[in-house]
Amino acid sequence: MLTWKDIISFSVNGNLKPDRRIEKTEGEWREQLTAEQYRITRKKGTEAAHSGALCGIHAAGKYSCICCATPLFDSTIKFESGTGWPSFTQPIKENTIKYEKDSSFGMIRVEVMCNTCDAHLGHVFPDGPEPSGLRYCINSESMQLEKTEQEQQE
Repeated sequence: MLTWKDIISFSVNGNLKPDRRIEKTEGEWREQLTAEQYRITRKKGTEAAHSGALCGIHAAGKYSCICCATPLFDSTIKFESGTGWPSFTQPIKENTIKYEKDSSFGMIRVEVMCNTCDAHLGHVFPDGPEPSGLRYCINSESMQLEKTEQEQQE
């Protein structure tokens, strides 16, 4: 289980190697993504609080990167943070997320990105529930929910 100490270490000392890498030109990303998905994932944007389609969804399944379909988070570790963005306590695998120090907007945060394609996902904070204490605050536009077979039939 990742902890805040691990996150800081990755952001300072380097990230784990991803299972695979996907690189595309800006033109290829623009063709593949909607304008809003492109703005958020490729230009490090954010969606307005409580506006994302995945914020209030609680279906069983896996949340994957909208750019490269890499599984990022499982629905079993999603929780209501009250922040207005989908929130998770851990990634599916330790090497699926890339961490970088973000000092934009006059504050210091840790940006989280897809480690496969460098898509901006959101940020991680040390104020989540136990046992990890982590809160991955993720833009809905950067993910797609792949529901389990049982959820798809209902």
